[in-house]
Amino acid sequence: MTGPTVSREQAFAAARRVLDIALAEISADYTAGRLSPERELIVRRLLRQQREQPAPQPLAA
Repeated sequence: MTGPTVSREQAFAAARRVLDIALAEISADYTAGRLSPERELIVRRLLRQQREQPAPQPLAA
C-alpha cells in the first residue's frame, strides 16, 4: 500500500471547501425562503446554538 496519499492539511482543506459550499447553498435557500418548514426550523435551531457557543480562541503559536 504505497500508493499516493493525501496530507492531513489537504484533506481538511478539501472537506472545508465542500462544507463551505453546502453552507452557502443552505444560507441562500434560507434567505430566499426556499426551505421547507421542517428544514427552516432545523436551521434556526442550529443558528441559535451557534450564537450561544463562546467564540473559539485562536491557537497559541
